[in-house]
Amino acid sequence: MKRKSYSLIVPLAVATFIFQSCGSSGDKSNNSDEFKAAEESLKNQIEEVVYNIPSPSEIPYLLQATGAEFNQSLINANAKASTYATRNDKAALNLGVYAADIGYLSSYDKSQEAIDYLNSCKLLADNLGVIGSFDVEVLKKFESNISNKDSLAYLLNKTINQTESFLKNDSRNRLAALVLTGSFIEGLYISTGIVKTYPKNGLTDEQRNLVLTNLMRVILEQKKSVSELLKMLSTIDQSEPVAGLVTDLKTLEADYAALNIEEQIKSNKANLVLTDAKLVSITSVVEKIRKGIVE
Repeated sequence: MKRKSYSLIVPLAVATFIFQSCGSSGDKSNNSDEFKAAEESLKNQIEEVVYNIPSPSEIPYLLQATGAEFNQSLINANAKASTYATRNDKAALNLGVYAADIGYLSSYDKSQEAIDYLNSCKLLADNLGVIGSFDVEVLKKFESNISNKDSLAYLLNKTINQTESFLKNDSRNRLAALVLTGSFIEGLYISTGIVKTYPKNGLTDEQRNLVLTNLMRVILEQKKSVSELLKMLSTIDQSEPVAGLVTDLKTLEADYAALNIEEQIKSNKANLVLTDAKLVSITSVVEKIRKGIVE
């Protein structure tokens, strides 16, 4: 289920790359026109790229629907928020991480803990200069809807959308892209982590894989999203941490491609893909990316 078909999702703000224009004073008019044309072209391109990236609540809700049990060890420690606050790139990435964690917590009715994590999001958003996304009124709305999963999902996605939109409109498109990246990677990290840590006692490999089939499908369905995320990050300033993220996402994209998912399905051999052994390389790369984000 992607953003365009998920009824609770407010459309994602587009993250666009701002080009540096240069030249002599006599070329200013041409440069300005070229700047606007390039900016609009890239805006349209990235809008298409990010359209299918899952929202912060989407993967967690899909996980809950598979029947997988909640795993507290897979979310990022709330106490770390203050260590990210003074570094804009870290703050943006982990604002996305915490948004996905809130989606995971709320989808499993860990509502009060989700509220606590919202305060960490507020700290990071405030330090990024994002106005209004996590203010007192927003927090009150979360608290008043604490028992309603759908309302929490709507509010979470709307708030993150507003954050990305604010950053984009304030010409901080790199940060908007990093918020989105952190959210997506955390959702994928939780998914692969559940498969990796699922108990093996008393189950054969076949029985275990049967139980995890729906969860593994959620992971495999993110193949396109990985490529879309890579395209988006490849359009912005390639200084760290973006360069490292791009390198690791290329590896992750290659690992997905190696599974040859589409051909396996066409050949009625999807069962050959739906084993946790096939996800080892994907899990390893996701763990590496996520470690670089949260540490």
